[in-house]
Amino acid sequence: MNIYIGNLAYTVSEDDLRDAFSQFGQVDSANIINDKFSGRSKGFGFIEMSNDSEAREAIESMNDQDLKGRTIKVNEAKPREERSERRDRY
Repeated sequence: MNIYIGNLAYTVSEDDLRDAFSQFGQVDSANIINDKFSGRSKGFGFIEMSNDSEAREAIESMNDQDLKGRTIKVNEAKPREERSERRDRY
């Protein structure tokens, strides 16, 4: 299951996410989304867990909890929507 984690502090690393969620089961991957220009965290990321029951427990337990000074939002990630091509506005 792919899990969305929002409202992350900019100081949270992928290892921090992995450590926080590994108490509920095997974390297959941890990914923080960064701005492609600045390289700075966008304040959200994803955890992937192969066991759905462990993933649901992680979602229920971690949602609205503090992680490095911020109350995080945790839920099952929705499938990514296809975006239309961007056109220059000039």
